[in-house]
Amino acid sequence: MATTTADRRMIKLAMSAPYLEREEEQALAQAWKDNKDQEARNRIAMAHMRLVVSMAGRFRNFGLPLGDLVQEGYIGLLEAAARFEPERQVRFSTYASWWIRASIQDYVLRNWSIVRGGTSSAQKALFFNLRRLRARLARGDAHLTSEAMHQEIAAALGVSTADVRTMDARLSSSDISLQAPISSAEGESGGSRLEFLTSDAPLPDEQAVDSIDGERRRHWLHSALGQLNEREMKIIRARRLTENGATLEELGILLGISKERVRQIENRALEKLKAALVSKTTDFAYA
Repeated sequence: MATTTADRRMIKLAMSAPYLEREEEQALAQAWKDNKDQEARNRIAMAHMRLVVSMAGRFRNFGLPLGDLVQEGYIGLLEAAARFEPERQVRFSTYASWWIRASIQDYVLRNWSIVRGGTSSAQKALFFNLRRLRARLARGDAHLTSEAMHQEIAAALGVSTADVRTMDARLSSSDISLQAPISSAEGESGGSRLEFLTSDAPLPDEQAVDSIDGERRRHWLHSALGQLNEREMKIIRARRLTENGATLEELGILLGISKERVRQIENRALEKLKAALVSKTTDFAYA
C-alpha cells in the first residue's frame, strides 16, 4: 500500500507541473546548453514528467512496479534534457520521447526475466510488439492457427518464425526457480527441481584427478621417448603418434629398408618404451 500511495503522489506531482510555452522551453534549453544552468534543466524535466508517467503506463503489462518504470523513464528524460539542442527548433517532448522509451525498455528487458533476451534491435521489436500483433491478428481472424500467426508476425517484424515461436513461449510463461519445491498429488513436497537435474560431466574431484594423472602420463611418455634413437623415434611417430599411421611398406620405402626390418625396429622401440614406462610407474608407486 505504501508503494501505491507513493506512486499516486508522484503521478499527482507530475500532472500538476506547469506546461512550458515554446519560447520559454527554448530559453531554458539555451540556458542549460550555454551556461549549464541546472535549474533550467530541472524545470524542463519536471514540466515533462507527465510524459514519463504516460509512457511508463504502457509497460505495466510486463508485471514491473509502476514506480520503478517511472524512475527509469525519468533517467531517460534527464538524458534527453542534457542532450537537447534548441537550435534544431524541435519541441522537447518530441525529442525526449525516444530517450524515455529507450530507458524504460532497457529496464524491462533487464528485469522482466532472469534470462536476458532481446539484445538485438529486431529481438527488442519482437519482444515489445508480439502481444499487440498477436491480439490484432486474433481479432481479424479468430480461426487463425498459431503457426500462421507466427509466420505473419515474423514477416511483419523481419525475424524468423522460430524466433517468434520462442519469444511467444517465453512471454506465455514465467520464470521457475530450480530451488522451488515440487509438490506431489497429495500435497507433500518431493524435493526441488535442482535435485532432478543430471549431468554426464565428471565430478570436480574426478576432473582434478584426470588432469593431474594426464599431465603425469604425458611427462612419462615424453621421458620414455627420449630413450629411442633417431630411426626408432621416426618409426614410432609415423606409426603410433599420428592419426593416420603409416604402413610398414611406406616406412620401408622412406627409410630404404624392408618392411620386415621396419617391424623389427618398431617392436624393439615399443619394448624400450614399455620398460621405461614400467620403471616410471614403479618409482611413483614407491615414492
